[in-house]
Amino acid sequence: MWSNLVMTAHLRPGQLVLIHGGASGIGSHAIQVARALAARVAITAGSPEKLELCRDLGAQITINYRDEDFVARLKQETDGSGADIILDIMGASYLDRNIDALATDGQLIVIGMQGGVKAELNLGKLLTKRARVIGTTLRARPVSGPHGKAAIAQAVAASVWPMIAANRVRPVIGTRLPIQQAAQAHELMLSGKTFGKILLTV
Repeated sequence: MWSNLVMTAHLRPGQLVLIHGGASGIGSHAIQVARALAARVAITAGSPEKLELCRDLGAQITINYRDEDFVARLKQETDGSGADIILDIMGASYLDRNIDALATDGQLIVIGMQGGVKAELNLGKLLTKRARVIGTTLRARPVSGPHGKAAIAQAVAASVWPMIAANRVRPVIGTRLPIQQAAQAHELMLSGKTFGKILLTV
C-alpha cells in the first residue's frame, strides 16, 4: 500500500482517500497507513460488520455499497468536492462512478480488476476534473530501479515498519486455516464473506 498511496499518489496529510473493499486484507492495511499519515479515510464495504471493523481501524466515512450510492454519499460528506485519491480493486465496473467521485485534480489508483477489465471512459469528465487514472500492480514491477520491488521494500522498511513497531498499523487476520485447506481458503476469499487477511498455517 505504501507504493500505491505514497510513492504513486503522493498522499498528503488532510487529503481524503476512498478505499474500496475497506475490510479486505489490502483495504484494512491501507486504512491504517492512510490514518497514520493524517489523511481522512472513506471506505466501501458490504456489511454492517465490515463497516464496524473499518471504523475500528480509523475510517471516518463508511459506506455500505449494497445500500448506498458511494458517489452521492461521498459528495454529501465533502460538500460536493469528492475524494482526492481513490484506491480501487474493482476496475471496469466502478470506473465511471469513480471518476464522478473524484475531486478536482484527483487521482484514481486502480490496483485490481474484480469488476472486469474493459470499460468506457468519459474523457470529458476526466479532463474537466484534471484527474489522473493510474494502473499499478506489484507483479509487473522489475526488481531493481526507482520504481522496482527493491525500492518499495526499502521504503516500507523505513516508513511502514516503524508504524507497526509503534502499533499504529497492525495486521488484521480474519481467518486461519491449515495449508491443506488452501482450496477452501480460496473459495472463502472469493465469497466476500471474510475480512482482513486469510492466513494459511503450516
